[in-house]
Formats: sequence, C-alpha cells, structure tokens
Amino acid sequence: MQRFWPWLGLLARVVVGGVWLIAGWTKVTDPAASVRAVRAYELLPEDVVPTVGNGLPVLELSIGLLLVVGLAQRLSAIVSALLLLGFTVGIASAWARGLQIECGCFGGGGAGDADAASSYSWDIARDVALLALSVALAWRPLTRWSIDGVISSAARPEPERDLTRSHPA
Repeated sequence: MQRFWPWLGLLARVVVGGVWLIAGWTKVTDPAASVRAVRAYELLPEDVVPTVGNGLPVLELSIGLLLVVGLAQRLSAIVSALLLLGFTVGIASAWARGLQIECGCFGGGGAGDADAASSYSWDIARDVALLALSVALAWRPLTRWSIDGVISSAARPEPERDLTRSHPA
C-alpha cells in the first residue's frame, strides 16, 4: 500500500477535488438556489442563511481547486472532511425530521421535492465515501503530481557526493 499511495492519493485528490469543483460551480452560477437550499434545511438562523448560501460555493470551488492542483493538501483535505461531515449531519437531520427537500449538493435544492427522501441514503453514502477519502488525504497528504510535492522536493537538499573517492578509469 505504501508503494501505491502516491498514485491512490492522486486519484483520491482528483475525485474529491473534482466533486467540489462541480458542486461549487453549479451553485456559484445560481446563488439564489444555493441560498434556498441552505434555508430548506432549517438549521441556521435566517440572518446567517444568505451568507452561508453565497459563501459555500466559493469555499467549495477553493477546496476543489486546491485539491486538484495539490496545494495545501492537508489543510484542504481537513476542510473538505469537516464540510462533508457537516453535510452528512445536515442530510441525516433533514431525513430524521421528515423534511422533503433536495440536498442542493449540486445546485438546485430547496423544499417541496416529494422524491427527495428516497435519495437521502444515497446522498449520505456519497458524502461518507468522500469524507473517507478526505480523511485519508489529510492523514497522508503528499501525492503524485502535486504542487506540494514540487515544493517539498525543492526544499529537500540534494544528497552530498563524496568527491574524495576516486573513480576507476
């Protein structure tokens, strides 16, 4: 596993980062729907809802970009994990309270979707899987083809050569 982690980590980084980029993009293009989706969960005070609804897409795009390019991998993976944990709790709470809402995970969302309850288990399963990948990336952040990897290797000094040894001719 140790030998394959840099490649598996790259795959995890691109998958989680890609999901954040898609989720953020669909929300940033329709901020009113994002605010409606946050409001539908009935978890936050009304005066906070617009700030969260408008800020969430920017945070998601930022996390996605950082993960895909491999910059600040540990920090972005921790933020990703915390956000996914919050989303999972929010969806489970809506389900437990009998709310019929679309999660708003990829745009849209809001109250009044009669078929939404049937997708809660899928939404939770997806978020838990992404949460597991985020935790793995936070635990072992250095992966292939990352800016962090370039910075890390540039900061490491090259091994010194023994110039006193004679070389055979």
